[in-house]
Amino acid sequence: MSHVLQKERNLGFYQAIVPIIISVFCVYLTIGIVLGVIPGFVQNTLGFDSVIVGIVIGLQFLSTLLTRAYSGKMTDTRGAKKSKMLGVFLAIIAGVAYVSAVSLIAYPMIALGFLIVARIVHGVGESFLITGALTWGIGLVGAANSGKVMTWNGIAMYAGIALGAPLSIYMDKNYDLTWVFSLIILLPIVSWLVTLRLPGLQIETTTARMPFYKVIGAVSGEGMSLAFSSIAFGCIASFIALFFTHNDWGGSSYAFLTFGACYVLTRVFFANFPDRFGGYKIAMISLVVELIGQVLIWTATTELAAIIGCGLTGIGFSLVFPALGVLALQRVEPQMRGTALGAYVAFVDLSLGLAGPIAGLIAGWFDYQTVYLFGGLSCLLSILLLMYNKK
Repeated sequence: MSHVLQKERNLGFYQAIVPIIISVFCVYLTIGIVLGVIPGFVQNTLGFDSVIVGIVIGLQFLSTLLTRAYSGKMTDTRGAKKSKMLGVFLAIIAGVAYVSAVSLIAYPMIALGFLIVARIVHGVGESFLITGALTWGIGLVGAANSGKVMTWNGIAMYAGIALGAPLSIYMDKNYDLTWVFSLIILLPIVSWLVTLRLPGLQIETTTARMPFYKVIGAVSGEGMSLAFSSIAFGCIASFIALFFTHNDWGGSSYAFLTFGACYVLTRVFFANFPDRFGGYKIAMISLVVELIGQVLIWTATTELAAIIGCGLTGIGFSLVFPALGVLALQRVEPQMRGTALGAYVAFVDLSLGLAGPIAGLIAGWFDYQTVYLFGGLSCLLSILLLMYNKK
């Protein structure tokens, strides 16, 4: 069976990567915008409970997970540029569905239905966008820079999420929510335009294509460790705003900003560490820091302690993805890079898709603070898996 190899173009690193980073940032800014206002909109405006909040949040990650195999295959066989552009288009469609939900708040069930559609489409769009963007970037600058490409794309992703959440909280307080969700239509258009002139990768027919299930098996060790480490981020994304509100703390925006700033600064200053010192060592150090951050939120009695915990979680989580990703890509051939990245990132989708509903159940059974005990235990499991897979 034939497949295609996307030849590396080896352009200048920043010449190729800056447009892709800006493009990814714009779409992930829309994801952050949603995370900042959806929990309150679902619970306070539409009147649903914390379990529904978790399900609505988790639907995006689950829909991303379910389309990883196809997005990886399309990226390898149709081109990374086409895959990324399709993701941008779907993000625009999601924005239309979000605006529709706000316009129907008088009918909570119908509004919830539009939210569900929006989350699913948003998730599918994310799947194509990030798989295409990562493969495109690595193909343009060469495999030797894989860690740096993943690091800088991660900066764009989580900077977008971290800035989008407080931006949406601010706009929700000062403007109609329709204007907030209108940004989800406008930002992907910017994302489309900034990479329009960037060259695609040359497609070349070769032989032998590894089935997706075998690719998953090849990267499963690193993928499972990544999945458990991602739960801590899912707990912050889903419930940190409600946790702060429950404690009458007004700094939930600062919690998101601190997480994002620490995440981004760690990647900016240590972007080459996974390539330079090896994935295992950097992943292990990062996971320990992330664990400490979750424990600090779990035991926090003050707003400042919780914010510091979010910062430590951001520092720790920052390099886990590229560190484990460097190890994962070493297990597959270059022509399977898009599929391997799709399989690898699928473990994040699985994690975040389950984290929201499970954290919602924990919050309902116990309290919001116990959610971060769950996050800490997940980090501990990630460490144990990393140690086991090294043997």
